[in-house]
Amino acid sequence: MTPRKVRGTSPKQQWLTPRQQRAWVAFMRVQLRMSYEMNRQLQADSGLSLSDYDVLVALSGDRDEGMRISDLAAQIGWERSRLSHQLRRMEERGLTERRTGAGDGRTTNVVLTPNGRRAIEDAAPGHVDLVRSLFFEPLPESLLTPFTAALEHIEVHLNHNSSLPPAPS
Repeated sequence: MTPRKVRGTSPKQQWLTPRQQRAWVAFMRVQLRMSYEMNRQLQADSGLSLSDYDVLVALSGDRDEGMRISDLAAQIGWERSRLSHQLRRMEERGLTERRTGAGDGRTTNVVLTPNGRRAIEDAAPGHVDLVRSLFFEPLPESLLTPFTAALEHIEVHLNHNSSLPPAPS
């Protein structure tokens, strides 16, 4: 791993400790492999990419008015330009559409179309089966609670200390 000077650290604190390095490499391997497997499964079963699925999941709540583009970008952890390109592709396929915000004509909301709602409903069962079999089945039940707490703790820190705006509540 390339050393990176972190704000407020001394030169002695630049490198990860062996335990940190082991945890980081394990996280990256799992994250990359899970992304690959989820993308492969979604493409094969439903013709959706993992990026499509990320957007559809974020929009699939009880949001008839949709979500502001900036809130959607923050929620899924993408830059607005990446989201804009993704939305264009999804709009061309009839999965989403953009609408002027109801309360504020200066904002743009993204909503699921009926095709988009059907797509997420059709894709979800296979996706859940894959996540359960590859992620949760090998995880001992005794580790689920501390693992979840650790991830949530990191997420809170990221929401307050990263370059992307915080995810909406």
